[in-house]
Amino acid sequence: MSQLTIKPVTGNIGAEIEGADLSMPVDPSVAEALRDALWSYQVLFLRDQHLDIAQLKQVTALFGPLQRLPYVEPLPDDPLVIGVQKKASDKNVGVFGGNWHSDFSFLEHPPAGSLLSAVQVPEIGGDTVWSNQIAAYETLPDDLKRAVEGRAAIHVGKPHGVKFAPKGKQRSTIKMVRGDPEADRETVHPAVRAHPETGRKALFVNPVYTSRLDGMMEAESEPILDRLFWHATRPEFSCRHRWRAGDLVIWDNRTTLHFAVNDYDGSDRLLYRTTFSDEQRPHA
Repeated sequence: MSQLTIKPVTGNIGAEIEGADLSMPVDPSVAEALRDALWSYQVLFLRDQHLDIAQLKQVTALFGPLQRLPYVEPLPDDPLVIGVQKKASDKNVGVFGGNWHSDFSFLEHPPAGSLLSAVQVPEIGGDTVWSNQIAAYETLPDDLKRAVEGRAAIHVGKPHGVKFAPKGKQRSTIKMVRGDPEADRETVHPAVRAHPETGRKALFVNPVYTSRLDGMMEAESEPILDRLFWHATRPEFSCRHRWRAGDLVIWDNRTTLHFAVNDYDGSDRLLYRTTFSDEQRPHA
């Protein structure tokens, strides 16, 4: 079997994995080591993988069943894969994931995690940033910890619905559903969630999808949520990845927030993305 080398990239989040060729069938012991590393470090970075779509899906299945995401147009021939693309000709447009968020937290069963496989990236720019929500929870000021302990948060699909629809014309190279009243449906999740594998508690609110705290009106929740969002994205909880073609990044959506940096107008960028759920997770 391959001998994995795990190198933390910051003091709080992320690790680079060496010694794995994920284009080949993965030994069960290696798969288990990758899962353990993901639960520990929350984001894994693997260089020089250059996976095709079939290989990317096979690697995704090591972490859980593949999950189809709503509201975002997938590849024409594969509903389980999204092409995260911005073309050099696309100027002054938004990017997919261009604000701090936990993916699709407004769903009844949000994704457990996702993978991005880099095909084409800018020479400069187009980085992605992740933030550790376990560290964010553990370092909350006492008053904020009291505000969220044992309390639920309300999530809605703001960018896709009617009530919270972004003002002005929305321009993006990825086709997404807008103006769907169903996306305004409120979904309740604990503001602090225990990880199903490790039991560690993580803050689970984000500025894109969290509208209020349970038992409070939006206006009453706003100052508390603003403080939570500021704390959750402090630099010391974060790591920033500069992409290279062939990179594979895997992250735990339950314990992280992430942000796609939109600073590469005039350059092409294409990554393929898959997502996994935490239902019936495979074991070696």
